[in-house]
Order: sequence, then C-alpha cells, then structure tokens
Amino acid sequence: MKSIRLFGLAASIAISALTLAPVQSMAAAALDGDHIAATTGGDIVIHPLKHATLALSWNGQTIYVDPTPAPGAPAGTDGAAPFAGLPAANVILVTDIHGDHYNAAALTKLAGANTMIIAPQAVVNLPDFPAALKAKTHVLANGASMTMGGVTYEGVPMYNTTADRLQFHTKGRGNGYVVTLGGKRVYIAGDTEAVPEMRALKNIDVAFIPMNLPYTMTPEAAAEGVLAFKPKIVYPYHYGMSDVGAFAKAVGTTNGVEVRQRNWY
Repeated sequence: MKSIRLFGLAASIAISALTLAPVQSMAAAALDGDHIAATTGGDIVIHPLKHATLALSWNGQTIYVDPTPAPGAPAGTDGAAPFAGLPAANVILVTDIHGDHYNAAALTKLAGANTMIIAPQAVVNLPDFPAALKAKTHVLANGASMTMGGVTYEGVPMYNTTADRLQFHTKGRGNGYVVTLGGKRVYIAGDTEAVPEMRALKNIDVAFIPMNLPYTMTPEAAAEGVLAFKPKIVYPYHYGMSDVGAFAKAVGTTNGVEVRQRNWY
C-alpha cells in the first residue's frame, strides 16, 4: 500500500480503507446516464456534464471529476449551477491547475460536510485553493493509491511529450486517475498525450480520453494510445472543436474497443 498525505497533518498516513459517511442528495432521483454492469454493488452510472467534467455513481456514492462552471460563464457565476438537481458529492477528483479542471467556487459549492477531495499537490498549492477545504483534501501523487468507501483511486501521470506542447502540462504536476469500483476499472486521463503510462495500463473497462490542440493531442494520436491499452469502452471528452468522428474511425470497430460519443458541449 502506498502512502498518501492528508493535507494539514505533519506526517504521511497509509489508508487501506475508509468508510465514507452518507451525504444528503441534492435530488431525490439517482444520477442518470450510461449504466455499466459492475461485479458488486449495482451498476456504475456515468453522467457526462461538460468538457472535462463528469460524474460517476456506484453503490450509493457519487464521484465528481473536475467540477467547474459552464465554459464561458461570466466571472462570479455560481460554481454549483451546473450541478443543480444532481446528487451531492461523496468524492471530488481534481486533475490539474487549469481553469477547465479546477475552480475554487465550484469546489466550495459542491463539497459538503462529508465530501472528500482528492487532488495533486499543485492544485492544493494554488493561492485561491479554499482554506476551508484543505482539511478534507487528500494529496495524491502520480503512482500513489488510496481506498475509500470500497473504491480505490490511483494517480496516473498526465503530461505533454511533444516539444511545442511541453509548457502546458509538465510530468508530475497533474493526475489522471484509475478508479476501481464494483470490480471495474475506470480511467480518467485528464490533460495528457498518449504517454507510456497510459499505454501500459491493464484491464481498463472504461476510459475518458482527451483530444484538443495544442493542449493534448490529435484524435488520431488519441486513438493510437487507446489501441495500445484497449479499454472495453472509451469516451472521447475534453475535445473542444476536435473531430471525434476521426477518433472513432481510427479506433475502428474490430479491436474490441467500443467508442461512445456523448454531448459534452
């Protein structure tokens, strides 16, 4: 078991399991979206929101990834507005420091009394990271893992490798995540090119893969990376104006990978 650091404590602590307290839902209805049959605990539900933001639910838990206001929203927009009517957050994952992945107002509005935040150190070091949230934030480094509420979270490196993109995402700053729940492994890539750590992934059931220039990669490069580790299902996300049809065509239909295109914008 690798160790993680709970922000605000002087020493690192190893966590093998932590029971999450139940949180009140913002809506009576369960999260809607694509259902993935899990081995235990019922279906995993995948709910795309926008750009790089999504929600997952399983076994009564809801996990939000990179909650931010809607792209282009005016300054001062209520950070919780895109999440109205959705279940409350048990866990929030943040991948990177950029504004389409991290937003202090959204974190503050979405994090309840029992919510736990998982983020890389660079996010917690931001000047506007809410002081009130530091006590409930777990700093997770690339290659480290932790388990909470029967769900395991692994930090996966996300970075640029192409010379003219190196300034956007440096190795070690941000996290992709592999989330293991109900016997299924879900990979959320974050902002990355098809780095060796992505290509080396094993037994991924669902993957979320970005493609937009100049910040990540082309649809064709994304497809090449996907075919290296062959998730059972892949969602193109964080694609902006990229041609997701070209990505689907490059992945093909005979490689054991199902491409699911959803409306992220």
